[in-house]
Amino acid sequence: ATVKFLGAGTAACIADLITFPLDTAKVRLQIQGERQGPARAVASAQYRGVLGTILTMVRTEGPRSLYNGLVAGLQRQMSFASVRIGLYDSVKQFYTKGSEHAGIGSRLLPGSTTGALAVAVAQPTDVVKVRFQAQARAGSGRRYQSTVDAYKTIAREEGFRGLWKGTSPNVARNAIVNCAELVTYDLIKDALLKANLMTDDLPCHFTSAFGAGFCTTVIASPVDVVKTRYMNSAPGQYSSAGHCALTMLHKEGPRAFYKGFMPSFLRLGSWNVV
Repeated sequence: ATVKFLGAGTAACIADLITFPLDTAKVRLQIQGERQGPARAVASAQYRGVLGTILTMVRTEGPRSLYNGLVAGLQRQMSFASVRIGLYDSVKQFYTKGSEHAGIGSRLLPGSTTGALAVAVAQPTDVVKVRFQAQARAGSGRRYQSTVDAYKTIAREEGFRGLWKGTSPNVARNAIVNCAELVTYDLIKDALLKANLMTDDLPCHFTSAFGAGFCTTVIASPVDVVKTRYMNSAPGQYSSAGHCALTMLHKEGPRAFYKGFMPSFLRLGSWNVV
C-alpha cells in the first residue's frame, strides 16, 4: 500500500505538469459568462475552444499564465491522488474479501470510498488551485499574490470553512469520476484483452485510458462545472451548490453544464495515459 501510495502521488504530479494547461483552459471556459445572461455571454465571449483559450491566455497574460496554481495543483495531487489511486486496490480487496472475480458493485464501492476520502484530505488545495487558475494574471483585480497568501487570505476572510468550500459537489464529482474512470478503464481493458484485440501493454493502456476519459467527462461534466464555479465564487454569491446550478440553468441554459468539455476530456484522457 505504501509503494502504491507514493507511486500514485508521484505519477499524478508528473501527469499534472504535462496536462496542467488543459486544466487551466477548462477552468477559464467553465467560469466564462458566469455573471451574464446567455445573449451577452455569447457576445462577449473571450475564450473559444481549447486552442483558442490557450492562445488568448498566452497572448494577453504570457505563457506562465497556463501554469497559474501549479504549486497548489501539485500539493493537491500528492495528497489527493495518493489516497484516490494508491488505496484503490487495498480498499477493493477489503470489499471483495480478496476474491479475484469482483462484480461491478465491488468496483464502484472502493472508487466512491477512496474518492470521498481524497476530497476530505485535499479540498483546501483544490480551492486554491481553482481560484488561481480562474484569476487573470494581467488583471488589476488579482485575488491572491502567492499560494501561501491564498491559504492565509481565504482562512482570514472566509474562515477555515472557506478552505473546504464546495466539498459536497467535489465529493459528488470525484465519486462519479472515480467510479466512471477506474471502472470503465478496468472494463475496457478487460474487454480488449478477452477479445484478444490487444495485449496488456502501452497501446492497450492508452486506448483504455482515453475511453475511460471520454465516458467520465460525459457523466461528470455538469457536476464539475458547478464545483468549479462554486469553489471560485465570492462569499455570498451563491447560497449553496444547488443554488449555483439553478442560477446557471436559469441564466445560461443547459449547455452551460458542458462548458469546457473538450479540454476536460483531453486532460482526463492524457492525464490517465501519463
